[in-house]
Amino acid sequence: MKILDHLEEWLIAFLMGAATLIVFVAVLHRYAAGYAIPGVQDWLLSINLTWAQELTIIMFVWMAKFGAAYGVRTGIHVGVDVVINRMGPALRGKFIIFGMAAGALFTGIVAWMGATFVWDNGAHYAVFHALGLNVSDLIEGPTTPDLEWPTWIVYCAIPFGSGLMCFRFLQVMVGFIRTGELPHHDHGHVDGLDDDEEPQVAAPFKEVGELDPYGLRDNLHPDERKNDGAGEKK
Repeated sequence: MKILDHLEEWLIAFLMGAATLIVFVAVLHRYAAGYAIPGVQDWLLSINLTWAQELTIIMFVWMAKFGAAYGVRTGIHVGVDVVINRMGPALRGKFIIFGMAAGALFTGIVAWMGATFVWDNGAHYAVFHALGLNVSDLIEGPTTPDLEWPTWIVYCAIPFGSGLMCFRFLQVMVGFIRTGELPHHDHGHVDGLDDDEEPQVAAPFKEVGELDPYGLRDNLHPDERKNDGAGEKK
């Protein structure tokens, strides 16, 4: 489960790093090939990097799909919750559970439809051909222009990414039912710092008991567990 908890980070980091490296090499190759250096220019022109742009586009598509699943798990997706936060705890909880379930249902349907499309677009042929089964009635499917990869491999980002999003929605929903907490992304958090340290509060705030602007729950909303109203401590 620990591997699954960090699956998105590893995939996004790998895809982002690889795409950056490929673009850097492709741009460097293009400019270097323009210099008339005997022997070197001919060697550079013999290297075909026309596939670099297509590969980086594919990698960014995969990055976006798994990034969406990461957003669900960490709570960084944009949401309009003004009305939800004004409801009572019981009603608010029901609406949150409904929203999580609706998200899981939607992404589950997208994953199922995406898997069906991938299967019919050439994955069926590839699997049966690899197993030595009859493929006379199946289509091999199209390929990408530069890499000449089967397009069904590229489109696998839809069922895999949406399926992981569906799992994350269910994971967040179960966690909320058990603890009553939703994941919140802290934009001010820096990895490596001690999270157990109490925030330093200026003396005037301590003396008059006003709302601590440095003790916000997620840099956007006051921590309801510490403050009641505009200054009364619980």
